[in-house]
Amino acid sequence: MTIRAYAKINLGLLVLRKRDDGYHDVETVLHRINWFDEIALEPSSTISLSTDRHDLPTDESNLCVRAASLLQKTFGAHQGVHIKLKKNIPIGAGLGGGSSDAAAVLRALPELWDERLADDELLSLAAELGSDVAYFLKPGTAHAMGRGEILDYFPFDFPYWLVVAYPDLHISTGWAYRNVAVRDTIPKTSLKEILRENLHSPRSLGRLLQNDFEPLVLRTHEVVARLKKSLDEYGAVFTQLSGSGSSVYGLFETESYALLAAKALGEKFPVSLSPPHFTPAF
Repeated sequence: MTIRAYAKINLGLLVLRKRDDGYHDVETVLHRINWFDEIALEPSSTISLSTDRHDLPTDESNLCVRAASLLQKTFGAHQGVHIKLKKNIPIGAGLGGGSSDAAAVLRALPELWDERLADDELLSLAAELGSDVAYFLKPGTAHAMGRGEILDYFPFDFPYWLVVAYPDLHISTGWAYRNVAVRDTIPKTSLKEILRENLHSPRSLGRLLQNDFEPLVLRTHEVVARLKKSLDEYGAVFTQLSGSGSSVYGLFETESYALLAAKALGEKFPVSLSPPHFTPAF
């Protein structure tokens, strides 16, 4: 059994408040892009993982292994699985690759073991693994609140060419949250509504659709600031940091500009190109 685990970008990201449990309440819109890891699940007597990336752990600190172990415990199962992970999504890039991988295992492994799990049980397991994991259990674009686990999926037809570039820089999520400026007030208009009302007006998106991590990251990591400027220079009508970084995406209205940007930036950095109206296989 082989499955794809797609990356996401954040279309806006607001840090609303620090919670008593140490986490932050956020608001964001999560949207999948044409960048994916490949995961093969093979029957085994134990749970194990192999990968083409030497810098990835293969023990319980890997989210795929943790997901499989949680399912094994939930089912009281005696069978195991060998997970083969071909890692294409950059690590520490703000693209949710690890969370997507974990969700893919949660979705597919019960079928391999001929088991069934209710949706609420699956969501509970996802919450144990990480804030972003729940989003990847279902297809589509979602407005996310809370730690990112309160999800409202909504119809969303994205009309732009989308170029995402990773400047080969790992930004710690913990560092980003410790240093980001938390908002004093909660905006009256949600990011979902901003996108719906201004999707075809890039200038309005640039003014209204904000990522609260962007000022911090651009100020402290020059390579990210240069990358964002490069996307602008290649003709992007809107650019933004994804998540807490370090990937940056640009929206393009014309295919020729998008292809030029992807080719030029691809000579320096890992790059993904998604066409308008992209819908990944699920």
